[in-house]
Amino acid sequence: MAGTLKVKIEEDIILENQNYGSKRTFEISSIANITKKIVTIASDDDATVLVFKSTVASADSALDKENVKYIRITNLDSSNSVNISLQLDSGEDNSSADLSMTHLLEAGRSFLMGAPDEGAHADDDSATIVTALTDLESIIVDPGSNSGQVEVFVAST
Repeated sequence: MAGTLKVKIEEDIILENQNYGSKRTFEISSIANITKKIVTIASDDDATVLVFKSTVASADSALDKENVKYIRITNLDSSNSVNISLQLDSGEDNSSADLSMTHLLEAGRSFLMGAPDEGAHADDDSATIVTALTDLESIIVDPGSNSGQVEVFVAST
């Protein structure tokens, strides 16, 4: 039985008696599968927390990239950042990654994205906007010289 995922994003701030807060809500219907886990990563190590393929592959716990609709990774550490590496399959041939983009996720912060299918791209040839997006193959978390812990939440149809 499918349900509707409701996501709420809220900022709450008042500066000089002026409210600059904002609240946004969106819904994703037909969600039938949730993946939720907490991953602990040792210092000087990294962990592949999600893998995406064109079909479900139970051997490597891959999620079907066409069915994933929402991804959230939250850094559970209260003082240390982690690096999140988006591993991209630019050939879109369901093989290993051949490009990557790394994002610093500060302590207590969350990284959100929608579908991994045609969901991102990286280009080192020029600093221009890329509109021909490719597939996300996996997400790797690296806490550097500290240990780290992240919560991973994925909603799929």
